[in-house]
Amino acid sequence: MPALYLRYRPETFQEVIGQAHVTTPLQHALAAGKTHHAYLFSGPRGCGKTTSARILARCLNCAQGPTDTPCGECPSCVELARDGGGSLDVVEIDAASHNGVEDARELRERAAFAPVRDRYKIFILDEAHMVTQQGFNALLKIVEEPPEHVKFIFATTEPEKVLTTIRSRTHHYPFRLVPPGDLLSYLHTVAETEGVELEPGVLALVVKSGGGSVRDTLSLLDQLIAGSLQHGVTLEAAQALLGYTPASTLDEVMVGLSTGNSRATFTALNHLLNTGQDPRRFVEDLLSHLRDIIVIQATSGASEDLFPGVSSDDLNRWGEHAQWFTPQQLTEMAQAVSSALAAMSGVTSPRLHLELLVAQLLSLTTAQDVETTKVSPEHHSGLSQESVAVPTDQSANASDSERSPEKSEPPPTDAVEPLSPWDLGVVKSHWPAIIEDLSDRKRSLWVALSATQPLALEGDVITIGFTNRNDGEILKKPQGPGSPLPNADLLREAIYQRTGHRLRFTVGQIEHAPSDDSLSPDAQWPVVSRSTSESPGQAVTEQQEPQEVSEEVSESGVEAEASTTPIATRGEPVVRQLLGGELLAEEILEDMSGRGEADV
Repeated sequence: MPALYLRYRPETFQEVIGQAHVTTPLQHALAAGKTHHAYLFSGPRGCGKTTSARILARCLNCAQGPTDTPCGECPSCVELARDGGGSLDVVEIDAASHNGVEDARELRERAAFAPVRDRYKIFILDEAHMVTQQGFNALLKIVEEPPEHVKFIFATTEPEKVLTTIRSRTHHYPFRLVPPGDLLSYLHTVAETEGVELEPGVLALVVKSGGGSVRDTLSLLDQLIAGSLQHGVTLEAAQALLGYTPASTLDEVMVGLSTGNSRATFTALNHLLNTGQDPRRFVEDLLSHLRDIIVIQATSGASEDLFPGVSSDDLNRWGEHAQWFTPQQLTEMAQAVSSALAAMSGVTSPRLHLELLVAQLLSLTTAQDVETTKVSPEHHSGLSQESVAVPTDQSANASDSERSPEKSEPPPTDAVEPLSPWDLGVVKSHWPAIIEDLSDRKRSLWVALSATQPLALEGDVITIGFTNRNDGEILKKPQGPGSPLPNADLLREAIYQRTGHRLRFTVGQIEHAPSDDSLSPDAQWPVVSRSTSESPGQAVTEQQEPQEVSEEVSESGVEAEASTTPIATRGEPVVRQLLGGELLAEEILEDMSGRGEADV
């Protein structure tokens, strides 16, 4: 059975898709009888150049022509149809293998003879850019002044390589790649004619892979149909055969990037690469996906006009991805992916470049946009800090990997009478109960806030102290899938239910201020004394300041008696208490100055 692109090859200009800028002027010229003696058809491969040349030959040699629509019944039309054997008066030459002076001379000699039966002797030179300069020069005279019964049609993908003197003597018609919408409608017609069932999204992948070339697109569809089961072509099979990244993998990567979950992101990437996926193809698909969600975000929604052939489920999923990032984040991510894609050409380790790219994307999406400062509860009164309130209307739908399926929307609230008086002490007294209320709403938020404490209250802005400033990012993360509300709203609602006040938040870091004693340069560890008269299995612990011991030694000028010899230690009482052991012995060392201070 012939291939699809042969079985569905157009036989009239009306059947050619996506080239109205070429077919319409040609039809008008044929209808008016104003045809030229030489034509140049240029454009990408598979867009209809050679096919249009054959249709033009049919129109010129039709028994009822020249006409813009061949009759399809005369001998010339039958011989030049898709199933015909060809006509003696229409000579198709492969210029890639007939590009020399001798070939040009032979063509010139054949052109001198009159047509065998039809109105014109038509020469179609395919891949005309392959003709050498000497060959073009040999053709120049006959192309410039051909016999009245001769027509030339040159077809090429590189018109700039055609000799300028030849190009200037032709009517040049540039063909273009077929728009995705036109190609998609055409493929639907072909699939219905063939009786093949296709899952939603398959044709969109085929059109994307074909790149606007009708022949390439039909070849890919033919390959999918040939390798499919009786029930039709599935989207999974199409993705595997065409080499596209599965949608589920892209979802996992986008969720990991939006939540800053490095483990989940690299796990999904590692699983994909272990299946043999080309790292460069994944980067191309990621860049294409970022483009899609940027367009959706910029247009405030998705439409079928902007994404022909894409299912509504995919559009909704892309819309959710667009809500997880800010426009600046998406732009920076797309620029980083584009730069990495250009740098991956010809590299020896594409996987390494891909992993570095993912690490860069994680750093972009997890960059702090809330400025926090270190806060010491004991010295908060003199604190000068710049903090940014956590936004309450951040739009996001992603959730981190540890989130349990709690409610994604805050429950409706009843009016609560505000507490009076209202100060930081009141907030601190209610803070444990406020945090405990969050345990039933979101466990991960409850765990993260368990070690926090309020540091300052100024108006309706409260500063929440975290042991690690990065932990404050949890307030900005979304409550759950499908919810545009941040976790800060849950905490705000819990505070309102307990106090009747609605607050905004800033984030600080707790620093436990050391005591004055510990800051003293003369501070020493406790000293343990043991009587020498006691048995080895017994020990008497007596803590005293080593500074006092040194003073006694300095005043008396003599060493302490053996019965009360001080043993300088670092934490030995704790060790003995835990292990039940006994410190055998340790002497007090005198420094070089002879002052007799205990040097532990």
